[in-house]
Amino acid sequence: MRANAFVDNAKVMAKGQITIPKDIREVLGVSSGDRVSFVVEGNTVRLVNSAVYAMQVLQSEMCGEAERAELTSEDDVMALVKELRDEDEGV
Repeated sequence: MRANAFVDNAKVMAKGQITIPKDIREVLGVSSGDRVSFVVEGNTVRLVNSAVYAMQVLQSEMCGEAERAELTSEDDVMALVKELRDEDEGV
C-alpha cells in the first residue's frame, strides 16, 4: 500500500446506502449535497469527487487540442479569441 494510503470502511445498509466516513469526505473534498462518482475498473471501484473527476476527464480529452489547432503561442490564442468575438458580434 502507498505511504499516503489508508483504509476505512462503512456498513452497507438494507437499501444499499452507506455513510462516507468523515476522513474520506475530507480527502475527497465533498460535503452535504455534493456528488460523488463510482469509477469501476475491473474488480476495483474508486469513489471520486464528481466535479474533480469531470475536470480530469475534460483535461484528458482536450490534451493536444491546442497543438492540433496550431495554437502555439499566447498571441495565437488571443487572435483566435478576437476572431471568435468578432464573429459573435457580427463584425
